Amino acid sequence: MQKKRRYSRPVQVGSVTVGGLAPVSVQSMTNTDTRDVKATLRQIDALREAGCEIVRVAVPDQEAASALTEICRRARVPLVADIHFDYRLALAAIRAGVAGLRLNPGNIGGPERVRAVAKAAKERGIPIRIGVNAGSLEKGIREREGGVTPEGMVESALRQAALLEEEGHSAIVLSLKASDVPLTIRAYELAAARCDYPLHLGITEAGTPWRGTIRSAVGIGALLAQGIGDTIRVSLTGDPVQEVHVGYEILKALNLRQRGPVLISCPTCGRCQIDLIRLAEEVEKALAALKLPLKIAVMGCAVNGPGEAADADFGIAGGRGGGLIFRHGRIVKRVPETELVPALLSEIKAAHPEAFAAESDQAGPDPGLGGN
Repeated sequence: MQKKRRYSRPVQVGSVTVGGLAPVSVQSMTNTDTRDVKATLRQIDALREAGCEIVRVAVPDQEAASALTEICRRARVPLVADIHFDYRLALAAIRAGVAGLRLNPGNIGGPERVRAVAKAAKERGIPIRIGVNAGSLEKGIREREGGVTPEGMVESALRQAALLEEEGHSAIVLSLKASDVPLTIRAYELAAARCDYPLHLGITEAGTPWRGTIRSAVGIGALLAQGIGDTIRVSLTGDPVQEVHVGYEILKALNLRQRGPVLISCPTCGRCQIDLIRLAEEVEKALAALKLPLKIAVMGCAVNGPGEAADADFGIAGGRGGGLIFRHGRIVKRVPETELVPALLSEIKAAHPEAFAAESDQAGPDPGLGGN
């Protein structure tokens, strides 16, 4: 059974509340060159359309920081600037209008530089995410601990948070990521017990979409099931839009968020007399544009299918050469195999005419991607 969610202090990232009683939000990061304003805005908009609620952008130099002014002005989601080493980039990103910063206070210089960033961020009401990754844990902690440990990661994060707190900046989010799933889980468990900062969950360097999805689902899902976590980012070596889709599937699996359909399908077996694999793939593709959180079932047996998936809003149960269309366990019609998917979509559209409304029709004006 899923545990009661850990309460954390709420932090405002633009229009999105992270922590408190807010829903677990879904984040991603652009992989475009931030200096290319047009390409970056295009990807930000694609992420937004996929459901991404906070987008992080890399700021490797002053040219990228300068481009942020235009990007922030035209983006329709809160943007977080990813900063390393140069505190001046953090200050420039704040002036550009970002909704948040991701940085490691320990690698942007001495106390004076940390103080300057904390002061500017506080004045603008901009939260700071302290990102501790296993690969960049401080040398002193690694040597003392004999390597990367959950305890060392939490010590690093809380030590850096204390630097910001000393400057009166308390809008802090923590992340403690590693590619090692058990290590990551334990680090977040320790942090959850020791502080009330909102926690940004993720498995870093998770891998390609197939392997990375599995590793992320195990790590992020295990923590969310314990009530730990306020916002998530799935890290995949691929199109960042995939990260958003996977993130929502993890949240939907735990009944934490609803976005788009939940598709269930039974495994194939010797009783199946229909090409169930092809049928399920066709339905999944057809439902890509579905905006409502409906539960759709694709079952291989026309005898037991409607009963086994009686809680589904709509479904297909296959048989020899055809199958049944059903709603909430009630058989609606019998159709040939070639008509199963069109018949299913027809039933959904008849009951919910708005089900396949394009999000772009509801999201307001186009961001304007022309220019540089």
